[in-house]
Amino acid sequence: MKLFLPFLLSIVVSVNAQKTLQERLGYSKDAKLLILHADDLGMSHSENAATFYGMEHGSMNSASIMMPTPWVTEAVNYQRDHPRADFGLHLTLTSEWNYLKWGSVAPSSNVSGLLNKNGFLFSSVDSVYKSATAAEVEKELRAQIEKAKALGIDITHLDSHMGTLFGRTDYLKVLIKLGREYKLPVLLCKPIFKLAFQVDLDSLTTDKDVTIDMIYMAYPQDYKNGMENFYTGILKSLKPGVSEIIFHAGYNDSELQAAAIDHPDYGAEWRQADFNFFSGDKCKALLKEQNIQLITWREIRDKLVRNN
Repeated sequence: MKLFLPFLLSIVVSVNAQKTLQERLGYSKDAKLLILHADDLGMSHSENAATFYGMEHGSMNSASIMMPTPWVTEAVNYQRDHPRADFGLHLTLTSEWNYLKWGSVAPSSNVSGLLNKNGFLFSSVDSVYKSATAAEVEKELRAQIEKAKALGIDITHLDSHMGTLFGRTDYLKVLIKLGREYKLPVLLCKPIFKLAFQVDLDSLTTDKDVTIDMIYMAYPQDYKNGMENFYTGILKSLKPGVSEIIFHAGYNDSELQAAAIDHPDYGAEWRQADFNFFSGDKCKALLKEQNIQLITWREIRDKLVRNN
């Protein structure tokens, strides 16, 4: 019998590799599965409050927390009261706003390449690429993950603020390594990474790594054409598989207006538009009409990664 075990195991691995991601999660091959994901928790009270409302009353079902940001404790407290909330980490290496700034979680002396002359994380991704080594990036990411664990966050996944970890292969290798080490799914998508970052994930991942089928996010031209039009088009054309729509929910109030001042894109009005769609009835109706089922990173983590 021992002689046949390796052969039988190879058959099982081959069959699993041939299954679609939705089938591996226990759904039919033609299932349209979707994660509605709010970025930037912790950035401001406005961002937090809008996201919490959307998760309780709208269609938002996932979010990720920025550990260096000033309102992170509010997100921690929310999960303490809502232990099933699907909160990942929006691993953060940039501080893009002009006046709302933050630094590293790791001691600054350990990650000096990540910090500008004023001790803040750089505003742009390009500045990070020019200055920070992969070793410094790993120190900071570990510090953010360990801080989240110490605060009691039940981390469901890892992703990257402003995509900073996706555009340099050595950074991306660190992210994938940490996902495996902490047994957490990482936001990876082969067609999007190849198109947007010229990264071939086949060379960096194995069958044990989860890669979703598609990622959608609005860009400035989409905002100009109307967010409702953009998101309606996505939902009406969604294909079978596992997809994620990334958005930023916030209230167009004085706090968020001040935080985003002199920043042309992804500001207070933009975030209010995201909130309006994903907390409203039209989104719910479209999901039902298009037979789209919402899933979470928690489900992916628990079914495919945690015991892998």
